[in-house]
Amino acid sequence: MMSLPILRRCGSFAFAVVMLAGLHASGQAHPGYNTGSVLPVSRQWPTYLGDSSGKRFSALTQINRGNVGSLTLNWAFQTHSAPLKSTPLMVNGILYFTVPDHVWAIDALTGAKIWEFSRPMAGDHIGNRGVAYYNGRIYFGTVDAHVLCLDARTGKQIWDVTMGDVAFGYYISLAPQVVKNMIIVGTSGDSADVKHAISALDWRTGKVLWSTDTTPDSVTAPGADTWSNPKVMLRGGGSAWMTGTYDPDLNLIYWGTANPAPVIAGVTRKGDNLFTDTILAMNPDTGKVVWYYQTNPHDTRDWDSVQTPILFDAPFHGKMRKLLAQAAGNGYYFLLDRATGQHLLTTEFVKGSWAKGLNANGSPIPDPEKEPRQDGSLIDSASFGGTDWMPPSYDPQTRMIYVTGREGYSLWFMALDKNGQPVDHQGGGSQALVSNYFTIAIDYATGKVVWRRPGGEGFGYPGILTTAGQLLVTGDLDGNLLILDPATGKVLWHARPGGTMNSAPMTYEIQGRQYVLTTVDSVVYAWSLPQKQ
Repeated sequence: MMSLPILRRCGSFAFAVVMLAGLHASGQAHPGYNTGSVLPVSRQWPTYLGDSSGKRFSALTQINRGNVGSLTLNWAFQTHSAPLKSTPLMVNGILYFTVPDHVWAIDALTGAKIWEFSRPMAGDHIGNRGVAYYNGRIYFGTVDAHVLCLDARTGKQIWDVTMGDVAFGYYISLAPQVVKNMIIVGTSGDSADVKHAISALDWRTGKVLWSTDTTPDSVTAPGADTWSNPKVMLRGGGSAWMTGTYDPDLNLIYWGTANPAPVIAGVTRKGDNLFTDTILAMNPDTGKVVWYYQTNPHDTRDWDSVQTPILFDAPFHGKMRKLLAQAAGNGYYFLLDRATGQHLLTTEFVKGSWAKGLNANGSPIPDPEKEPRQDGSLIDSASFGGTDWMPPSYDPQTRMIYVTGREGYSLWFMALDKNGQPVDHQGGGSQALVSNYFTIAIDYATGKVVWRRPGGEGFGYPGILTTAGQLLVTGDLDGNLLILDPATGKVLWHARPGGTMNSAPMTYEIQGRQYVLTTVDSVVYAWSLPQKQ
């Protein structure tokens, strides 16, 4: 156990103030925490991940395995924007969603626009995953590495705090996390070799309450001995660009970090390179790291570990455990005890040839013969990893983890100058030869793949939702929206809206009617069952 060093607009729709941050990993309101909501939390989608556990599982059952074949389009909202990579929130009948530079609030019943916030900015417009809601306010990360606070009723800006210098490539693409009156964010950006941090802001003022480095800031700091080159370590990457999860009973937040820098030229930073590609368990009151687990030591392919750390309680080897599961970017599935960080299980959920086995702690050991070389190295792994940021789901009914996975072949090149230094901030690159997508079901306790369904060839980010109605909602790269049987992968319903889903679906219920929401390219689609006449 160790700690890391510190781094330094509204229409006529009725609106009520809601407080939704204190959620159990079960998705229920924390005992003693008054949401003040006019709708039960279980019928809403108040956070990016649905609740604090990251399961993306809804208890709604109106749309279910028996009637999903009758699902029909209720309304659509055209943003006329870049492709949507955000998951909309639904709080008290209002939906909030984003693209870089924009936030929308629309009526969850009709799809009518209530307000739109626009702030054109210079920076990396790779995508934005959404907003956080707390106590009548919206929190939004920007492409120039600011966090903005907006009035949820009107869209008017309340405050603006800078988290990084855009001149060095910093930006924020994640949906912020709300924990205990704090707004938790991590910085993005690897267009230059820079350090990254996870930080907590006061929800009222935006004041930074704590900020914790994701890589060591001195040669005497914890983890520094896992870097062979102190100069590289001090600008070593480790961005924290996806939303974490939270267990209020243990009072721990769980956050994944990304690749070291320079990412391809690993010869300049020999060692495991902590705390990159690592799951961090942190005390949200102080930012102190309580435990950590590195899923991908000495990453040389930008296969981040930012994927959702899913929290659930279930048996393991005959004993109930507080579990954390992650299907990581390197193609391995990890199961940990989330109270202690104890490693329980590692398996592959997609095939790959880049590792030669597992170390004593269950992390993969890179095969030196497969590392990027100046004359190229061929591996039978997809260049963008076994998965990426597309959100997974855990269904407590089937006890399976569902993930969008990738398999393929790729070439890896290291690029050094005559002095043996990286020619750019990456020190090389890759060429994707084949990239096939799959929806994959993993038995949480054994790590075995139970079923998988081909999802097309190419490039995309369809995420996953599961529900108590025995449904799995996702998409594929052939332009299909799909609802599958989570037990078997059988297709129960599909539609072709004319584009690719690059986010995760969500669901909510309002006025006695359940909706499934999907974002496809620049359009939000709301699906529901036909109303009885």
